[in-house]
Amino acid sequence: MPRHRAPRAQGGSSSSSAAAGSAGMQSSSPRSTSDTPDISSDDSGSDFEKTLRLRGKRGSRQGPALPQASKRPRSREPGADGSSPEQTSLFEAVKSAKVAVETVVDEWLETYKQDQETGFLELANFIVRSCGCRGVVTPEMFRNLQNSEIIQQLTEKFEEDSAGYPLSLSTQLWRRFRAGFCELLAVLVQRCQYSIVYDEFLMDSLISLLIGLSDSQVRAFRHTSTLAAMKLMTALVNVALAVRRHQENNRRQFEAERGKDLGRRAAEKLEALLEKRRELQEQQEEMENMMNAIFKGVFVHRYRDVVPEIRAICMEELGTWMRSYTASFLTDSYLKYVGWTLHDKQREVRMQCVKALQGLYRNRDTAAHMELFTSRFKPRMVAMVLDKDTDVAVQAVKLLTLMLENMEEALTEEDCQSVYPMVYVSSRALASAAGLFLYRRLLDPRHEADEEATGSGDNRVFFRLLLTFFIESELHEHAAYLVDSLWDCAGPRLRDWDTVSAFLLEESPSEGLSDRQEKALVEILAASVVQAAEGEPPPGRVPSRKPSAQERKAQAKERSRLSHCLIPVLPQLLAKFSADAEKAAPLLETLRRCDLSVYCTGRLEKHLELLLAQLQEVVEKHTEPAVLEAASRALHALCDPELALHGRGDLARSRLADQLADKCRQDVAELLQAASLEEEELYSMAATLKRISILFNAHDLTPWQLFEPCAQLLQRAVDTGEVPSQVLVPTISCLAFHILWDLSHLPSTDVPEEPLRRLQTRAASFCSLCQSCLSDADAGVREQAFMALADLLVVLGPRLRRDGREALAPLELRPDTELQSLLAGFLLDHVFSPGGACDELEAADDSESRVCELNRRRVLLAAYCKLVLYGVLELHAASDVAKHYDKFYSDYGDIIKETLSSIRHIDPQKWAQILLLSLQQLMSELLLTQGPEIQATEGFLEIRDLARRFSLFFNLHPIQHRPELLHLHWEGLQFALGPPGQASAPQTLPFLEVLSEFSPRLLPPDRARLLLHLERLCRERWLRRGDPDSCPPVAVYRQSLHPPDKDEGGSLAPRGPRPRPPTATPAKRPRLHESPSSALPTPLPSPTLASTGLRRPGFSRSSSSVSLWHSRMSRLSLMVEEEEEEEEGGQEESSEGVPEQDKDRLCDLFDSTTLGIEDA
Repeated sequence: MPRHRAPRAQGGSSSSSAAAGSAGMQSSSPRSTSDTPDISSDDSGSDFEKTLRLRGKRGSRQGPALPQASKRPRSREPGADGSSPEQTSLFEAVKSAKVAVETVVDEWLETYKQDQETGFLELANFIVRSCGCRGVVTPEMFRNLQNSEIIQQLTEKFEEDSAGYPLSLSTQLWRRFRAGFCELLAVLVQRCQYSIVYDEFLMDSLISLLIGLSDSQVRAFRHTSTLAAMKLMTALVNVALAVRRHQENNRRQFEAERGKDLGRRAAEKLEALLEKRRELQEQQEEMENMMNAIFKGVFVHRYRDVVPEIRAICMEELGTWMRSYTASFLTDSYLKYVGWTLHDKQREVRMQCVKALQGLYRNRDTAAHMELFTSRFKPRMVAMVLDKDTDVAVQAVKLLTLMLENMEEALTEEDCQSVYPMVYVSSRALASAAGLFLYRRLLDPRHEADEEATGSGDNRVFFRLLLTFFIESELHEHAAYLVDSLWDCAGPRLRDWDTVSAFLLEESPSEGLSDRQEKALVEILAASVVQAAEGEPPPGRVPSRKPSAQERKAQAKERSRLSHCLIPVLPQLLAKFSADAEKAAPLLETLRRCDLSVYCTGRLEKHLELLLAQLQEVVEKHTEPAVLEAASRALHALCDPELALHGRGDLARSRLADQLADKCRQDVAELLQAASLEEEELYSMAATLKRISILFNAHDLTPWQLFEPCAQLLQRAVDTGEVPSQVLVPTISCLAFHILWDLSHLPSTDVPEEPLRRLQTRAASFCSLCQSCLSDADAGVREQAFMALADLLVVLGPRLRRDGREALAPLELRPDTELQSLLAGFLLDHVFSPGGACDELEAADDSESRVCELNRRRVLLAAYCKLVLYGVLELHAASDVAKHYDKFYSDYGDIIKETLSSIRHIDPQKWAQILLLSLQQLMSELLLTQGPEIQATEGFLEIRDLARRFSLFFNLHPIQHRPELLHLHWEGLQFALGPPGQASAPQTLPFLEVLSEFSPRLLPPDRARLLLHLERLCRERWLRRGDPDSCPPVAVYRQSLHPPDKDEGGSLAPRGPRPRPPTATPAKRPRLHESPSSALPTPLPSPTLASTGLRRPGFSRSSSSVSLWHSRMSRLSLMVEEEEEEEEGGQEESSEGVPEQDKDRLCDLFDSTTLGIEDA
């Protein structure tokens, strides 16, 4: 036997840590309390073939001969790269995928049977070529060199400048090659399982080669050889299973023969069965030795490799082994690797661990053998439902569901309480998985003792359990998210409309529902109707995919069914719950989701009349906006002209409008004539106006001529201030809707003069009245006037003439200077006031009140920004908003950022001017309040922080916005240095420090240009050339314009990006974990390790470099801006997966930054 080939290792090999670590989870071992592997164990050996046990040659056993089909010899042509055809034929065949893998393997077997060495070299070179290496293992190398020497020569020939290797490429060609690569190894072992696999040459040599390659510092070698070794191990596990089955069959045959009478017993057959048993036992030992060699030589080292793909491969295949060969692999000695790797910081590794565990917990028999593992790692599995990666969290919830089904006592109530809140998360996949868990745990009536016999009774139990969970959990107020989470698993139960409606109409005191339960069930019913009729998830959840044609057809069928079930009972439900606004509003919303044509096709006109009567009663009873808006939308749906019975809806609307209009005119007349009104009369007037204003939003009520009485009422309020706010707010809404409906009646061309003049007069008078209301003492009146005025200015603004509507030009409204000042002042007083700060809002007692107040202010700010973007106000008016970007970033940052981004698309030059104008305004205000000495004040630091935040806008597209940035510096210098001819420094000179925040975004040619411009301005103004120390702001700005690698006497170090230090090799170095120390210029020393197991390389940094870094970071510690996150997001995926406090506990097991040889 050649000296390069060594036999396989025995299970007691001392060089591998698997033997030492295999008992780590045994119940009798005191070390079983640790969930992390011992890094200092003896499994860090790098050359596994030196540990293989030498043994004598024995005769090759011949298994049952495989039927061989005669095949045509392969034609071999020289390779294009000069390599021999034997070295490239397998690779090209797998890459092209034109020939079946079974055929390729059969042809290779013919070569191997003719010459073992030639056949193995072809297979070895196929693996080397699959690594992306152009090197070749020659017969001379194979005979005379050890594996480590062969790999060293291949490494020297490896093209390290190549962009990637086959397994790292994601194109369709190479994905197909990876599948063919894995399939070839599996088929090869399958074809050789009866004889060649035991010839003590092929498997020994192949395993030894893969072990050596997997220990290489070259990532391509490690990745490819690990995949090959793991797939080879999986194929050997299947062979071992077959051998185990043969042993069992042999045992049964032997026992049956031995149990016969002496006269019928065949001695020759017993002898043959005994010989077969010995042969199968030897084969089993061979399999175990080969599997043990691969596990200890490859898996034990590579499951903690620095490359996450390699770790994921190991975990995936380990799960396959434990599922397939439970007798050998479903032990704590192997399960511990999965448990440790659950803490991995890369999502794909954690994902494979969870999927491996799913395969084990899916079977009740295998789950019964995992009690110790479950008790040890259950806290981690439960905690993974909060994994930062949604896909991993989804699989973790599915894993807990399998544990719930197959290990009843494994999960405690406390563990389940960690999963229940997931039904309300924004991710629909995670919510659906949690919904299934909830259904299996609490809502499945089959597990309840009081299960009723009928299907209807079963659903009643389900709804009672669901109501109990929804009410007692108090996790969320919106049932739509709970229904959406349960839709996939409990959809048929939720669509039992008859049971729900009967439940709600139940009057029995014993079986009926409480008021709270009725309210919750009405919400669940409304959410279920929306889900069934439209198939749209609630706000914040994105559907996983678009519905297919078949699903849309089923959805239409379900909508028709629910319409036939609910439309007859809706009048009864409204009659019972019409007095309760919280129940009436959802019921009215369900009407809009029904197929209203059923009223005609199903001959349900009587139910339509009852519904319209109940709807009018609801409007007359309530003044809450929610129920009135629901009634208005329901009435609008019934008045749709496409409905055959829409005339009945129009008649009901006319009756309601007549009643409300008469009441409104009467109340207004009484108010205008009387000196004062009673409280009841004011309440009645306010209720009537609320109903009219909400109906006006969806229905055209202009025929009832309500503009004049409402205008008189508003004029009375402006003149005397005697009209209460609860009357004024709906009055302003009615007037605004009246004007908009009048505008919609005008044609685009040939507009009649009289309606145009009347509408012009009404719009002008209404704007004047709203302008007066902006200073009202009541906040509701002020905000309603501001919103109505903003909407009207947008509708009747410069865009009115577009789309061929030039005839409506007389209606255009242009805010004068006074109105523009009022709008800006309103924003400053009621949006950016000190009370609008986040700290002030947090001081309120009620959290819901804080949210509502903040939401109102955000709406006001959005309305003002809309005036700017639609051209009603000049673009520079956005400076009144932009100067608050930093101070109110947590409250309004998204609105202000989107406004500035939109302005940048409209006019980039104006956008840069707005940024500069905002800073100049803040500087001028600070000088007026603080005086000339402002550099040490907090206000000046806030201005610099705002400038730094503004500068981040130039990060993503520095070339595109180069002119704007240069113009900003140019104009900023003019403002800071003041007009020429000054004898002393101007008060605005500190603005240069603010301007320096934009300097890191400048390109080098612009820096030099601005330096010359600065020197010229200093000479023209007042500063002597070459004397920067006499004026610190000038020195700071001059220093900021120097290139990043220079430090010429400025007080501030440059803050541009530092060039990377040169590396010793062209190979890519791994990025350090993102922390302040990652930007240190000190390079990591090139490691000289023989193995890629985790070892800490020497790393030291001088104290001077650290102090220099902290001095440079003194002004760069501002919070990370969204633009920086977007810029870095495309470069590298976040690698956080382990909490910071757990890193020491895990012994840095998966910290890839501790090793600098990922691609060495």
